[in-house]
Amino acid sequence: MGEEVGGAREEGKERDGASDNETKSDSGVPEVPVSADDTPEVLNKALSGLSSRWKNWWVRGILTLAMISFFFIIIYLGPMVLMMIVLCVQIKCFHEIITIGYSVYHSYHLPWFRTLSWYFLLCVNYFFYGETVTDYFFTLVQREEPLRILSKYHRFISFALYLTGFCMFVLSLVKKHYRLQFYMFGWTHVTLLIVVTQSHLIIHNLFEGMIWFIVPISCVICNDIMAYMFGFFFGRTPLIKLSPKKTWEGFIGGFFATVVFGILLSYVMSGYRFFVCPVEFNNDSNSFTVDCEPSELFQLQDYGLPPVLKSITGWTTVKLYPFQIHSIALSAFASIMGPFGGFFASGFKRAFKIKDFANTIPGHGGIMDRFDCQYLMATFVNVYIASFIRGPNPSKVIQQLLALRLDQQLHIFNSLKVHLTEKGLLPALEEAA
Repeated sequence: MGEEVGGAREEGKERDGASDNETKSDSGVPEVPVSADDTPEVLNKALSGLSSRWKNWWVRGILTLAMISFFFIIIYLGPMVLMMIVLCVQIKCFHEIITIGYSVYHSYHLPWFRTLSWYFLLCVNYFFYGETVTDYFFTLVQREEPLRILSKYHRFISFALYLTGFCMFVLSLVKKHYRLQFYMFGWTHVTLLIVVTQSHLIIHNLFEGMIWFIVPISCVICNDIMAYMFGFFFGRTPLIKLSPKKTWEGFIGGFFATVVFGILLSYVMSGYRFFVCPVEFNNDSNSFTVDCEPSELFQLQDYGLPPVLKSITGWTTVKLYPFQIHSIALSAFASIMGPFGGFFASGFKRAFKIKDFANTIPGHGGIMDRFDCQYLMATFVNVYIASFIRGPNPSKVIQQLLALRLDQQLHIFNSLKVHLTEKGLLPALEEAA
């Protein structure tokens, strides 16, 4: 969630606006209309006696607590509700960025372009969600004949849908708008790449186990809040020109606070199957479940302490979940690299002289303002799981084998039998039987 969830989006945000030199050099870029103050009237009245700095602090703090409460509720409702929330957030972020494009390039009069933008969003979501369902819920797909047909020809259907949109775009080209139409065609596709592709990775992380969804998101939120708090009370040294209110004190304080938070949160969540088990389809109950035997990653193990810590604590070993070790990497990325998603968003807004992507959330801006860091974090988590965590999945292999013809299954059986015999395992298994 953006540069600072608890208010971490500095007051000057895109006041961000810029120096006179920037104004001159960017004078060719049309400005997006500035949104009016969207703070609820009840808060304006309650905080009317405060300075603008402290009023902003309280507004953002109250709205942050409300968003965190909503986050807890949707976690309680389970992974499928979380997936739908991710889809809704993705659509709203797409809407906010595309709307800026329309405003900046005055493209409301471009033929079919608003329709085509949403059509391409539909096509890309159809492709990604179809891939996800086929990959993670193969049993469900094979059981239902319509799903099996759609799965078999999924990529061809997806390509045909995209090709239809592409042809519609070409046919909509108007001589006096050629360059502008291609600007917006590129704008739409870059938005799809940034928003839709990475939200798809968030869903992949979620299906690996809710802990891979909750811990990274919570670390970004914690870093945003703690960086803002340290910067608000102790900040003296500017960090980066793109965000003038960001300070080194906030950056460093946020880092250490986030690492500690990540380790503690991981310890609590690793003990619950609801959080650590991947999402699977249960044929018996005909529903999606998150019940399993936790892997070694989520089982307590003894770790030896370095000599320095031994002398301080008097302990020789400490019990930790292996996932807590991985949480240090997640927390470090959220603290060090995650903010660059916010800096990127700040640069984008400075380029178009806007304060926020929208005014959806009072005191915080748009949904994209709160999720600019989350998308970068989601990509890292997905790459991290693929590189260091995920191994061959026996259940998926068996599902794929059962989908083969009987002669193909028999061939694989004989090949496997020969392999096990050569390894000396099959006779041992036969004797045990």
